[in-house]
Amino acid sequence: MELNGKKIAILATNGFEQSELEIPRDRLKQAGANVEIISLQAGEIKGWDMKDWGRPVKVDRTLDQVSASDYDAIVLPGGQINPDLLRVEARALKFIKDIFDAKKVVAAVCHAPWLLIETGIAKGRKMTSYKSIKTDIMNAGAKWEDSPVVVDQGVITSRNPGDLETFSKKIIEEVKEGLHTHRSAA
Repeated sequence: MELNGKKIAILATNGFEQSELEIPRDRLKQAGANVEIISLQAGEIKGWDMKDWGRPVKVDRTLDQVSASDYDAIVLPGGQINPDLLRVEARALKFIKDIFDAKKVVAAVCHAPWLLIETGIAKGRKMTSYKSIKTDIMNAGAKWEDSPVVVDQGVITSRNPGDLETFSKKIIEEVKEGLHTHRSAA
């Protein structure tokens, strides 16, 4: 169990891409991590499964109940709806930025790099994303590349559901490395 004793937040709200929450969650749990689903409100959030609403997922804690010091990493699932709703929520952006500022792992897939743009984390980094937001990433000052996974000092980005196994392995690897003390500020 590579991640025993590690605690990982998955920040999501309604409209998250089903596989982009479930696959990393399951792989991180299989590696021994304690994984919590964090959202804006208590109860359940509903995923988007390719072309229609997907399965609900239980929320473990709300943003009001968490602190960056509680976690070793944060995972940000994509989909179009989820990160678009979260990027206008100051509490969500602060939580992401606080984890980043603590030199912990920040992982975003698909459209979730929008959240890294909003927090200022994207600027000056190597990143990837879903192809439709490539220009957004570049306009935010990041160097975009078309790779399954890109890592820049503990900031992990990935393109789409087809890359989730590689993305999940890279999260495990980076969390095992610990704090990324040489990371430059956003």
